[in-house]
Amino acid sequence: MSALPLAATVRSAMTRARDDLAELVALRTVVGVSPPDQFRRAARHIAALLTDAGFPEIRLLPTDEGTETVYARRPGPPGAPSVVLYAHYDVVSAQDETAWRTPPFELTERDGRWYGRGSADCKGNVVMHLTALRALQAALPDDPCPALDLVVLVDGSEEPGNGSLEKLLRAHPDLLAPDAVIVADTGNVAPGVPTLTTSLRGMAVVEITLTTLSKTLHSGQFGGPTPDAMTALIRLLATLHDSRGVPCVPRPDVAGTAAARGGADRDGYAEADFRADAGVLDGVELIGAGSITDRLWTSPSVTVLAVQSPPLDDAVPALLPSAKALISVRTPPGEDVLRVHEALEGHLRGRAPWGAHLDIRRVTSGPSFRADTGGTAHAVMLGAMRDAFGVPAREVGAGGSIAVCSAFRTLYPDAEIILCGVEDPPSNIHGTDESVSPREIASLAHAEALFLRRLAALRTNPRGRDDDGATRPEPTGQREDR
Repeated sequence: MSALPLAATVRSAMTRARDDLAELVALRTVVGVSPPDQFRRAARHIAALLTDAGFPEIRLLPTDEGTETVYARRPGPPGAPSVVLYAHYDVVSAQDETAWRTPPFELTERDGRWYGRGSADCKGNVVMHLTALRALQAALPDDPCPALDLVVLVDGSEEPGNGSLEKLLRAHPDLLAPDAVIVADTGNVAPGVPTLTTSLRGMAVVEITLTTLSKTLHSGQFGGPTPDAMTALIRLLATLHDSRGVPCVPRPDVAGTAAARGGADRDGYAEADFRADAGVLDGVELIGAGSITDRLWTSPSVTVLAVQSPPLDDAVPALLPSAKALISVRTPPGEDVLRVHEALEGHLRGRAPWGAHLDIRRVTSGPSFRADTGGTAHAVMLGAMRDAFGVPAREVGAGGSIAVCSAFRTLYPDAEIILCGVEDPPSNIHGTDESVSPREIASLAHAEALFLRRLAALRTNPRGRDDDGATRPEPTGQREDR
């Protein structure tokens, strides 16, 4: 059967894409919060969708968290390159659901975007993979991707960042032997601007407990000379930044510059654009030092994620004996996350006020990541994105941390790892009113379908033209096929 244009097959698949995303968003797959039934239903629904997309081998792999990772494989001929398409279906909490304009677990269309928890991070990327696969299936139903060994891996425990997937893959060494991994869990720098993420910061998170008293005391009877734990905690947390908001941990000289560390956006990030994307209020200053890209992608940042204290409605005039906080440090690319843990702990212990007793518990660690941008798959994806979006792709760093990237790098050191996704700045992932643009899903699905077709064709037609009539870019840094 002759090939149909991929762009047309993607467009025809978008109605089903919305239906699939609505069904996935409706399942409350919040790790550690939602009942196991929600995860079982989500995993089985995704497995059924992948079966329908032409994957004969399906496995549901249990994790330590009680969730299931969906594994689907469509084998290729002996010696065919192996490509893994990754995304995850677990989500973070919607927090105060009354703050959402529409119910967070009900996909709602508004102003051309689809709203709901996980609509972008990362169920929208699951649907993007499915849309790309369906487009290939519709374009060439007899043999949609003849020269690739294709695996789809949909994780059920990504958000905790605790290395769950790496444990699973180590326990099942027969699952993967990838030449390329598409990690769909980032996004474009702006709507309609195709983007590959080339570096990620690491993460070190600790829980601290300050204790100053053996019991709660009346603030009038004992206030004055008594060292209240909450006041001590506030003073300690204030030492994490200087007066400009520059992080004091790790030491300031590790920040470096974007040029020295690599991975930052060559085109920069205008302050006005950043303020608009971040929703910074008029008159409020940005913190830190250096360019926006330095501060976002190649320098450390320190955030107090939570402070345990009585709610205002339950407050009484009392001095607290202990107080807790959760602190996160995003570490620069290339920085040793264990060294950052040590630096953070040393900083806190050296500045605990008034002799307060300090307990520090390491909650999680995630290494930084830098992609290899000189390989065949990277070059093919850049060309596919350019042709699908109609503008050149950009290569940027990112301030977040994705533990699975380091897991893939550790377990499969020869594989090319490519980061992309549907999570543009308006998506507001992890926040209120998370959303995704259906145009981003469609364009990236088109790019991924082109990428898979062109990568498969390289073995038999390395310098020709693809089925959409666009000339494939000649790969650079090409390594020998396995």
